[in-house]
Amino acid sequence: MGLVISNQVTIPDDEIELTAIRSQGAGGQNVNKVSSAIHLRFDIGRSSLPDRYKETLLQLNDTRLTKEGELVLKAQQFRTQEANREDALQRLKEWIVAAMTPQKIRRPTKPTKGSQKRRIENKKQRGQIKSQRRAKWD
Repeated sequence: MGLVISNQVTIPDDEIELTAIRSQGAGGQNVNKVSSAIHLRFDIGRSSLPDRYKETLLQLNDTRLTKEGELVLKAQQFRTQEANREDALQRLKEWIVAAMTPQKIRRPTKPTKGSQKRRIENKKQRGQIKSQRRAKWD
């Protein structure tokens, strides 16, 4: 079936490499026996994603991206392998969707005349309070 990113974009299952590994951190009697964490590897360059997706994703400055253009995610939040697998796939989807969402253009604004006036009045008022404190000690 694959991982559905949008109506037009789907990643086939064979392009996502999922490996079970042992989780970090404290554990109990099962700590050395159970591999419940998931390592997800996704090669962006060899994927079937559209070219504009590939270009955008490869230009990201993300520590999870290797020099070869491979995304490496580690999911170990949950106790079961199945839950961690779902978490890793969901995080991959969210990462791709977030990268493809266009950034909002910031338009610089100027403060209004009223806000400038209020700011100056507040500064004058604070200055008067401080000068009145000084007058008592001189």
